[in-house]
Amino acid sequence: MEYNFRCTCPITSALDVVGDRWILVIVKLMLLEGRYTFNTMKESDEGIATNILTAKLKLMEGYELIRKEKLPNNKKTNIYSLTDRGLSLTPLIIELTLWSDAHLKDVHDTLKIGNEVELINHDREGVIAAIKSQYLAKMKDILNPDT
Repeated sequence: MEYNFRCTCPITSALDVVGDRWILVIVKLMLLEGRYTFNTMKESDEGIATNILTAKLKLMEGYELIRKEKLPNNKKTNIYSLTDRGLSLTPLIIELTLWSDAHLKDVHDTLKIGNEVELINHDREGVIAAIKSQYLAKMKDILNPDT
């Protein structure tokens, strides 16, 4: 894959990879909602068009944010899982949750933010570690069901 970056700025370069409107949504779907197949991601409330989802998954795979594998007991179904690089975006997902709670509640009256903000504010690092751990355990069970 050819990598195209606009400049040498680390912030701009990071945004070249994860700054479009879909990449972090896909990370959130995988990380927090347990969506790991194309169809389950396509059926999410976010309404990602099939062609967009296909392109973004390929892009994410190219940047090694995700990997694509086959289910052990179903070689027809592709499973997408976050790599360590993709999983390292967890703190960003948490920060976006906090930002939304602090700045969007007054303009987005159907925003769904529950008690997680209080928990995050109390133990941010613990919440991040728990989310990562739960994700890795779930993916291990899916990809290695006999262990």
